[in-house]
Amino acid sequence: MSTQQTAGPVRKSIARVPIGLRIVIIVVICALAAAIAYDIFSGIEARVNAAAALKRESLARAIPTVSIVHPKPGGNVEEVVLPGNAQAYVATPIYARTNGYLKSWNFDIGAHVKAGQLLAVIETPEIDRQLDQARADLATAQANYDLARTTAARYEALFKTDSVAKQDVDDRIGDMQAKKAMLDSAAFNVRRLEEMQHFQNVYAPFNGIITARNVDIGALIDAGANAPGKELFDIAATSKLRVYVNVPQQYSRDVRPGGAAYLTQAEFPGRQFPGKIVRTSDSIDPVSRTLLTEVDVDNPTGELLPGAFLSVHLKLKSETPAVTIPVNTLIFRSNGMEVAVVRNNKAELVPITIGRDFGTTVEVLSGVTPQDAIIENPPDSLTSGTEVRPVGQAFLPAAAFPGGLFCVSGFLKLTAES
Repeated sequence: MSTQQTAGPVRKSIARVPIGLRIVIIVVICALAAAIAYDIFSGIEARVNAAAALKRESLARAIPTVSIVHPKPGGNVEEVVLPGNAQAYVATPIYARTNGYLKSWNFDIGAHVKAGQLLAVIETPEIDRQLDQARADLATAQANYDLARTTAARYEALFKTDSVAKQDVDDRIGDMQAKKAMLDSAAFNVRRLEEMQHFQNVYAPFNGIITARNVDIGALIDAGANAPGKELFDIAATSKLRVYVNVPQQYSRDVRPGGAAYLTQAEFPGRQFPGKIVRTSDSIDPVSRTLLTEVDVDNPTGELLPGAFLSVHLKLKSETPAVTIPVNTLIFRSNGMEVAVVRNNKAELVPITIGRDFGTTVEVLSGVTPQDAIIENPPDSLTSGTEVRPVGQAFLPAAAFPGGLFCVSGFLKLTAES
């Protein structure tokens, strides 16, 4: 049977189908085709959107997350704690000014004495005998002078009657003047020895405490032995103490006479002893790079002892406005000290000038402000321009791809773009 013969009956059978039914069948077939095509295109669109979202999310997660900190403004007044050495306001060794033997002493170490009190007595037999001899020499010189003066007066009277020559008168007058000079010399020698004899009594030069006694009764006293350890007594005035402290060079500009300070000591927990900066050496020690500073503190009860170690708390007022940052924000590189500042979600390396070191924080004199966000623990590979995301900033995941695919041309366009 031929094809034409077969098609003929089919056309006849179709022709027998009503037109309304044929329209319904066509509509159903088109609807099914459209539904199948929509499902296919929707699936493709979802996969394409998911791929694009995954790409955007991966790029977003590749941005490093950093912790930031803001610089803290530095206070106008800052406290610096430094070790100090206490010394008596006035301290001196007492040496003998005359030779002899120690006859007695009246005060031992730790004794509080007043100015002018007798500390010790020295026997001076040699000085006593020299004084006796000097007084005898003075008497002889006085007698010689009296005789020379009387003789000169007589010759002057005889010269008026031309009984003696002018030369004889001049000789007698010159002899009288020489005897007068010898008399004066003998008198001065007596006074010198009397003063030396007065040194046999050793007195306290000022109010203070005896801190050392190096002689005992019967000891030989040598007035020329002025070496350390040869003194009779050491005396110190402790009602006020001088505390010397070596201030590092970086604080030297802020240390000024009249500044406030207080002292603490481990032996007095919780106690503060107020003091005042009175003077500085105005010179930096080239070895230690420090400024020698004196702090005076009143010590009326004597609680603080000379020679003790104390902690000196200096109240320093800085003229340079500064901020402080943690030390874990610093970047040490060949071009100097830097920090990484977050600006517009990008890291920027900023050079800074360091001031004082407080241990966990450092003072920054220039480069950053309290409004800057500084990265903590920056990685060594961090460079300017690197995109970063501060901790706490909201993470925006990739949103669903906008729009839908309802036509083949849109699907082809999306496929071409991806």
